[in-house]
Amino acid sequence: MATTPGRIRPWRYLACFAGIVVVLYALVAFTGDRSFAPKLGIDLQGGTRVTLTARTESGEVPPRDQLVQAQSIIEQRVNGLGVSGAEVVLDGDNITITVPGEEGEQARSLGQTAQLRIRPVIGQPIAATPATAQDIPGVPAGDGATPSGGAEPPGGAAPSGTAPEPAGGDGQPQGMGAGPVVDGAVAPVAHTSPLAPAQQPAPPPDDGATDPAQAAAIAEAKATRQSTDPAVQQQALLALDCSAPDPLQGYDDPSLPLVTCDQDGTAKYILGPTVVEGTEIASAQATQNPQGVGYVVDLSFESAGAQAWGDYTSQHIGEMAAFVLDGEVVSAPTIQGALYGNTQVSGNFNQEQAQDLAGILRYGSLPLSFESSDAQTVSATLGLASLEAGLIAGAVGLALVFVYCLFYYRVLGLLTILSLVLSGLVVYAVLVLLGRWIGFTLDLAGIAGFIVAIGITADSFVIFFERLKDEVREGRSFRSAVPRAWVRARRTILTADAVSFLAAAVLYILAVGQVKGFAFTLGMSTVLDLLVVFLVTHPLVALASNSKVFGSPAFSGLGAVAEIGARRRRQPRETAGSGSGTSRGA
Repeated sequence: MATTPGRIRPWRYLACFAGIVVVLYALVAFTGDRSFAPKLGIDLQGGTRVTLTARTESGEVPPRDQLVQAQSIIEQRVNGLGVSGAEVVLDGDNITITVPGEEGEQARSLGQTAQLRIRPVIGQPIAATPATAQDIPGVPAGDGATPSGGAEPPGGAAPSGTAPEPAGGDGQPQGMGAGPVVDGAVAPVAHTSPLAPAQQPAPPPDDGATDPAQAAAIAEAKATRQSTDPAVQQQALLALDCSAPDPLQGYDDPSLPLVTCDQDGTAKYILGPTVVEGTEIASAQATQNPQGVGYVVDLSFESAGAQAWGDYTSQHIGEMAAFVLDGEVVSAPTIQGALYGNTQVSGNFNQEQAQDLAGILRYGSLPLSFESSDAQTVSATLGLASLEAGLIAGAVGLALVFVYCLFYYRVLGLLTILSLVLSGLVVYAVLVLLGRWIGFTLDLAGIAGFIVAIGITADSFVIFFERLKDEVREGRSFRSAVPRAWVRARRTILTADAVSFLAAAVLYILAVGQVKGFAFTLGMSTVLDLLVVFLVTHPLVALASNSKVFGSPAFSGLGAVAEIGARRRRQPRETAGSGSGTSRGA
């Protein structure tokens, strides 16, 4: 005997749905941090917002493609640092980094240009204090005194006249050592190529879209602090103020010398042209310092960079090489041997600083330099108030939907309410798991997406129930109408949900910021709507149709259409009876 299309075994579908719910909540309870609360966005739990303003060497408006590239690199840095729920939004010439919760301190370093260069150290560093002529390396004092005020550079320097010993330890980089500074010891000048003549930048065009003061400051700094004239270098070293903002940050010419400070602002250096560029870095990893306390950053280079660095270190053993990040010296250790493998960058880092630097170097330098901005704490008070108002509005709307369903559909309305409750259980579990697995955070826009999705889910129920009423109106019983109504409604439900999901997907791809959260939750709820309609609503209606109590017209809400169907069933019999009587009379 052929099976009626649309007829199912309801308990199998309900058991399948129950299994899905059990699996979801088992994952919630026994995986991850086992928290039953979803992760909240910055507008609901507060957090930190950092605004980075792009600047260019000429003071012109930054090119759009470079801003987009910088945004992409910062997003990679955010992901690499494990900051979940963060947003990186391009707003005009600014990039805004928003980090929810208490992880905002990590966002402060994400805007570093991260141009790492290795430069030779010319002479010895001096203390970053008001200096006299005798404090300048290479300038003989009038009374024959040795240079004073020498500051130990980050990473140290080897004692003069002693043979440095390579660092030990299996698997550890070797060749970079540290030791006390000896007053009066001047390391040989180390260059990899003849110094190029000073390059003066062209004045920026006066088109109203430039910053002349910024361009002039950069040009002046290059003319003095990157001069090839030793006398000008000494004057620049003496005049350099390590406590003032550096206009050359991110704009130093790698082919020219550089007069600069260390990151702590305690020492000044004269550096030679770049030996190895940071673009040759293959990987960067933070590890504990094998030779002391603190942490270091292990670097490995690409093949060309590794060869250049190995050749240089083999020819300049005993000299100092400075690791320069965005124009500031991070560390300046003494070369103790040829380095063709991994290299360590030390700078008195703690664990968090080393991890941040390694993550920044791992994803490359930004194409633009950004003005540093202090992180601002964002309060969740306004967001929580908006959430409370939104939840109240949603609850009122949902209550009105329930009342209407009960009044219009009766038992079917009860099934609608039960289906929506079960749908909410599934959505909540999925939210918690997505927060653990992909760092999804729920914000006000996402909640709005769920509220809109409630209407889409209710529409699916209405389509099914109205098809059911059409079948009963045509004269079929409640039980026989259910499978036929489902076959007719199923295609409509699938088409409507497909259109809603497609709209959510397009919005997610094209939108930015919180609108993405709205689109994501809308699309997810649409998919879960199909799950509930197919595995819960249809089987429950089928069970109700098999019950004498719930299937009666008084409880099912189908009494009015059932009467119409009964009249339609009687009409053919009455017509047939009238026709036979006429025939007999004839």
